[in-house]
Amino acid sequence: MPSAAGRGQGQDRRPENEDSSAADDYAKERYGVSSMIQSQEKPDRVLVRIKDLTVEKADEEVWVRGRIHTSRAKGKQCFLVLRQQQFNIQALVAVGQHASKQMVKFAANVSSPPILSAVATAAASRPSEAAAAPCLKTGGKCQIAKFAGDAEIELVNGDSGVYSNHGSFRTITSVLFSVNLYLCDCLVSITKESIVDIEGVVRKAHQKIGGCTQQDVELHVQRIYVISSAEPRLPLQLDDAVRPEVEGEEDGRATVNQDTRLDNRIIDLRTSTSQAIFCLQSGICQLFRETLIRKGFVEIQTPKIISAASEGGANVFTVSYFKTSAYLAQSPQLYKQMCICADFEKVFCVGPVFRAEDSNTHRHLTEFVGLDIEMAFNYHYHEVVDEIADTLVQIFKGLQERFQTEIQTVSKQFPCEPFKFLEPTLRLEYREGVAMLREAGVEMGDEEDLSTPNEKLLGRLVKEKYDTDFYILDKYPLAVRPFYTMPDPANPKTSNSYDMFMRGEEILSGAQRIHDPQLLTERAKHHGIDLEKIKAYIDSFRFGAPPHAGGGIGLERVTMLYLGLHNVRQTSMFPRDPKRLTP
Repeated sequence: MPSAAGRGQGQDRRPENEDSSAADDYAKERYGVSSMIQSQEKPDRVLVRIKDLTVEKADEEVWVRGRIHTSRAKGKQCFLVLRQQQFNIQALVAVGQHASKQMVKFAANVSSPPILSAVATAAASRPSEAAAAPCLKTGGKCQIAKFAGDAEIELVNGDSGVYSNHGSFRTITSVLFSVNLYLCDCLVSITKESIVDIEGVVRKAHQKIGGCTQQDVELHVQRIYVISSAEPRLPLQLDDAVRPEVEGEEDGRATVNQDTRLDNRIIDLRTSTSQAIFCLQSGICQLFRETLIRKGFVEIQTPKIISAASEGGANVFTVSYFKTSAYLAQSPQLYKQMCICADFEKVFCVGPVFRAEDSNTHRHLTEFVGLDIEMAFNYHYHEVVDEIADTLVQIFKGLQERFQTEIQTVSKQFPCEPFKFLEPTLRLEYREGVAMLREAGVEMGDEEDLSTPNEKLLGRLVKEKYDTDFYILDKYPLAVRPFYTMPDPANPKTSNSYDMFMRGEEILSGAQRIHDPQLLTERAKHHGIDLEKIKAYIDSFRFGAPPHAGGGIGLERVTMLYLGLHNVRQTSMFPRDPKRLTP
């Protein structure tokens, strides 16, 4: 890595046939390609975060590392946009004391493709260290692309020609040629998305810089070194990937479809929208932990390879386990309850959940992150319901307070009404929800589970009546709940169970659990579960178990619905569904 006084070892080597204009470059030590960082040294240099470059740092000299987002040459200066996560800043390279015209050309080459695909391939192995230019034969037609600065192209027959960046695209058919290697090195090494280190002075902008997060300042570049070069052809353009679909449809500009995004997820995750989504999602986990620890909960870790289907259903992944079979956990349910029986009283866990459901919907994944809670209560399971609801409310408040930048970033591409909630949280009984649907013209039975369309419709009805996007539906029919759900003593057809909803979609399913081993055995038999496979679970209740309840929250769904997004794959970093197993 270059020091402040110059580039790293070997960085100033030039081909023997370099022209005199490059030899007279007074700023040649101030730009170029850094040697590969292999932990050779640990300089005292401090790299400042782009988000911290504000007017308070005006006139300070700083070092910054970021990706080249765009480059625009204008006369004797070049405007760069340097990006770091969802933050970016304009950087100016201008001919003067610290920058030569060659340095400006070097920076301007950022947005240009390589001279020739064949040359780019040959140049990838550090052409500036070669003794002489290689001769390359093109097959068929090839194009010399426009670039900043002139390149002398010497044909095998001795003729030569200068092709300027001001000229049009030119085509050569089946010829041998050689190219100025140092220029080729620059072109290949400083493409868009390349990572660079820049030393510069923070200057207050004369007017706000549109399109940048740091609108009040710009960086006047004194040094620029390429740390890692990106290939010149990107699988998708980041500007296209953050363009609102409506804007693309109206203006006819390109947008990026979901499959292209997911097939090239690393590039898609670099967009400001994706960066904001997953920063906010990290905040949900942080707030979940903070709130529950403050409430006296203990975080636990549970097995993901288990001997029986934890939800008692068929939607389970079977895996080979030595000489027998095992299953990927559909939830940490059984082990959360066993911890309550072990007197932990209040527990939570954050971890992967697996569902072998062939559901290709906007909200289903075969693997997602579960935020699970289990808690002993004194007399009524509503003690737990209130605790969970308050935890979610604290998360919503925390997101509003800490993540406004991320929320606004996402809303630029995906406009949405701000998320609304009440304190205390609205709680309706299942029968009340069914009655609202029937009043709206829906035909459904008392013991019928909610379909996805009916969930959404009920969410709209609740929003119209109570002006909230978050509510609880209590007392579900026993027939649609798992075997460990406590029946309602007042009505054998209902249960002490509940779901919680955001914007009309379920994000949590929970219930009071059966803590009596005899009743638990009866319910397991009723659901056709092999008792031998859950023997350890049932036995944990034989030595005294407190009444308890809990629930499981889907992290990706909470993120999706809080931000008003339309597909859970947008909030899963590397989503898994019935049709996708990579990347």
